[in-house]
Amino acid sequence: MDQIKIGRFIAAERKRKGYTQRQLADILGISDKTISKWECGNGFPEVSFLLPLCDELDLSVNELLAGERVSENEYRKKAEENMMNLVKEAQESKKKIILSAMVAGLVIIAAVPLFVISGALVMETWLRFLLMGIGLLTIIMGIVIACILDRDAGAFECPACHERFVPEMREYIMGPHTLTKRKLHCPKCGSNKYCRHVLTK
Repeated sequence: MDQIKIGRFIAAERKRKGYTQRQLADILGISDKTISKWECGNGFPEVSFLLPLCDELDLSVNELLAGERVSENEYRKKAEENMMNLVKEAQESKKKIILSAMVAGLVIIAAVPLFVISGALVMETWLRFLLMGIGLLTIIMGIVIACILDRDAGAFECPACHERFVPEMREYIMGPHTLTKRKLHCPKCGSNKYCRHVLTK
């Protein structure tokens, strides 16, 4: 899905209907910041808002996902393209999650022998510290790469308002987590809860 194209389309259709961002937000029962985020391509309407938004802008969901008006002849083709794009996005997110787990595993495999060697063999102190430093640096770099891949794979869904968002890296790293959830601050409703990791934004 091209969120930038969709955002521009939402903005154009909103203006065509003569609404300000605030007016459209009030109709949908959300903040004008959320509308602005959609129109800038920094987010996408959650499922519960798709039909109300399309109804208000006189669009089909297919047209919204395509980011353009679709003729009767093109409708089926665009629907198939949109479905394929959603499937592709989910598959790419899965690949990033798998790659993140692989990086974490490789880091452990690479770093542990360095610590074992530095502690088990007789060597000069500077060399021991060098090996330990390389092992520590390997772990830190691996964790950073794994976190970036995992954070960018899909999004996190707030259990309170169902907003999907990608958290800031600092919040992502500091948030307590389980395998599939992470405690995050929702930018829409402000709740601080365990958000489910989902494959699409």
